[in-house]
Amino acid sequence: MALEYPNDLKYLDSHEYARLEGDTATIGISAFAVDQLGDIVFLELPEVGDKVEKGSSFGSVESVKAVEDMYAPLSGEVLERNDAVVDAPEKVAEDPYGEGWLLKVRVNDSSELDDALSADDYRQKVEGQ
Repeated sequence: MALEYPNDLKYLDSHEYARLEGDTATIGISAFAVDQLGDIVFLELPEVGDKVEKGSSFGSVESVKAVEDMYAPLSGEVLERNDAVVDAPEKVAEDPYGEGWLLKVRVNDSSELDDALSADDYRQKVEGQ
């Protein structure tokens, strides 16, 4: 199965993505990360109103294989968290870029995404092509 990397997203080396819409960013983890993790069994996410900081851990994802920290692609305040994936972590694997999003954050400075990877750059990095 070919993994998807939507072009409207920015990606981190650590496999998180951000979709910027105005001053709000939707943050999640890439299909590649989901594929590497295997069955996701638990997510730890910040609460609404919490601050996240670019490059800092904002929570963790636990699979049958490992527990991995997730890192914020940019800084801001958590406006919304996806409680549906906290209750049913498998939703992240089913639709990582849609229903499987993790956080919506009010962005402090969108230029923090300037050094993030494009879909093509990220695909080349993870697929080694």
